[in-house]
Formats: sequence, structure tokens, C-alpha cells
Amino acid sequence: MIRRSVRAHTTPLYDWSNMEKLAHEIWIFDGEPVQFLGLPFSTRMTVVRLSSGDLWIHSPIKLSESVIEKIDSLGCVKYLIAPNRLHHLFLSSWVAAYPNAEVYGTNEVIKKRSDISFHASLDNSKGYAWAPDIEQELFSGSPLMEECVFYHSSSRTLIVTDLVENFSGQDFNYWQRVVAKGVGILAPNGKMPLDWRLSFMFGKADARKHLDRLLSWKPQLLVMAHGEIVTENAGEFLQQSFKWLA
Repeated sequence: MIRRSVRAHTTPLYDWSNMEKLAHEIWIFDGEPVQFLGLPFSTRMTVVRLSSGDLWIHSPIKLSESVIEKIDSLGCVKYLIAPNRLHHLFLSSWVAAYPNAEVYGTNEVIKKRSDISFHASLDNSKGYAWAPDIEQELFSGSPLMEECVFYHSSSRTLIVTDLVENFSGQDFNYWQRVVAKGVGILAPNGKMPLDWRLSFMFGKADARKHLDRLLSWKPQLLVMAHGEIVTENAGEFLQQSFKWLA
């Protein structure tokens, strides 16, 4: 019944749900852009097949029958992850389509989405079932920006949402490119947007500790929800991207 409903009401005219295998046991889905602060923000979901065979879904994109078919071809959806307070827009439709999945979000997300029953918070220091495959760090230090960041160890992939934005600018008009460059989110020099960077003014020491943890993983790939993926030397890219923390 749920799947028929999805087919009838949410299948887009154009299939945005492009799936790409990024590395062993990890895939990305590029979703339909959403408007945010006057810019067309691309959306991206990351899917990891854990050693248990279950699927771990990070920052779910808009659901469609096409997405469901591709996801189901990979395995059984077990975990739905909302890593920060902005990446929850399509969560309720995933919960409806996969009612047996466990849902996790940061404290900010859980407070914001009282309509969704969360299994646990990502702010906890407790061990998570996906820990054998995926490490994580709650990146804090700002009253505006808090995000749970993940590292898939076997593929050496760092997975973020808004911690780094790296837009190509191809979908922007002239003035949108000017704005994107001005706030620091245009490739190949993408970083956290300027307003959020400024919000770390009194929390840089805290943020540097989190950055050190990310760098200690020595990631090779960097996948973000918005922008061009870094496919090599992701650690070096991160160091450049976070020079503002110095």
C-alpha cells in the first residue's frame, strides 16, 4: 500500500535519482535540487551496505518509486540518518516506506521533528550498531552549526552534509555564482558557508578538536550533500577548507 502510494504521488516527471557506486559497498544518489537562500541546492544521499548486509542511509533524498527499486536492489534498509537540523525534509516518507528501519538524528533534529519517532540520538557517546563499519564525530562549537560526521573505514570515505559545500556553479546564474564564491562554497575551494564559519567565533578550540579527529582518519574520498565530490587526498582538501579555524 505504501509503495503504491509512492508511485502514484511522488514519482517526478524527470528521474533525478541517479545512483552511482562510489567505492566498495558505498553508493551515492543525486536527488532533485531544493531552493535554499536563493540558490538551487543539489541534494545527495549516501548509502552504505554494512558488513551485516543491512543498508545505512545518510541524508535521505526525495523518495520515488525509482529510488525504492534501486535501494531494494542493494539490500534491506535498516538505518535512516538525519545528520543535522537541515537534512530531514524527506525523512517522514522514508519512515512510511520502511517502517522497520531505525531512525537516528542529532538532538536538534529530534527536537525539530517531533512528528517522527527516533530510535536514538546521534549526540550520544554510546556505541552504534554500525560502528564496525562506520565511525562518527559530532562536530560542534557553534550555536548555529552542529553536524554528525561519518567515516566509512573500508572505502576511506568521509561523509558530510553542510560541513563542507563545494558547488560546481554550473547550475547557477552569474549573480548566484558571485554569491557562492563570496560565501566560500564554490569549487574547487569549497568550505563551510561564511555565516556558519562566523558562528564558530567563540568555539574554534572545540571545532579544532573535531577537525583533528576527522584528519586522523586520513580520508581519501570526501562526499558532501552539496557539491563536487573530492575523490583523492580528501585530508589535504579538508586542511585547506578549514584554514579559517587557525
